[in-house]
Amino acid sequence: MQEEIINRVAQSKLETFNLEDYYPAGQRVLFDIKDWLLEGFILKEKDFRELAKNHNWEQYQGSYVALTCSTDAIVPGWAYMLLTTYLSPYANKILVGSLEQLETVIYQDIIQNLELSEYKDKPVIIKGCSKKPVPQNAYIMITEKLLPIAKSIMYGEACSSVPLFKRK
Repeated sequence: MQEEIINRVAQSKLETFNLEDYYPAGQRVLFDIKDWLLEGFILKEKDFRELAKNHNWEQYQGSYVALTCSTDAIVPGWAYMLLTTYLSPYANKILVGSLEQLETVIYQDIIQNLELSEYKDKPVIIKGCSKKPVPQNAYIMITEKLLPIAKSIMYGEACSSVPLFKRK
């Protein structure tokens, strides 16, 4: 007689939190202004303003945009501010920095506004593997947010998790 196999993971009170579920749709764009600078280094205000005025900003509809300059040019703050005035009607989020910084800020906004009362006094596993580019900082932020709420926090998959925290 064979013994019945019991799925203890399915029967546990373990709650899975998957950051990938909160990944917002929208293209991520790295907008490099180096091509708008004279020889990639000198910002000529009149030319820069003209390029901004004539650029097709509608192409950024629903996008998340990281403004950057990949050369060692000294870019005045107003230049990024000017681009923001054009991007703002179309882009979901705009910042100066890298795509990784952009993802972190996107997740910061999302995690800050999450209602997590459903995890109160429960063991929570933060799912580790994702197919989408969830930034490492998002895992830190959700851990911080769950600490005062969850009974315990683990990382990984239910079948092979790493314990991180257990309330005494």
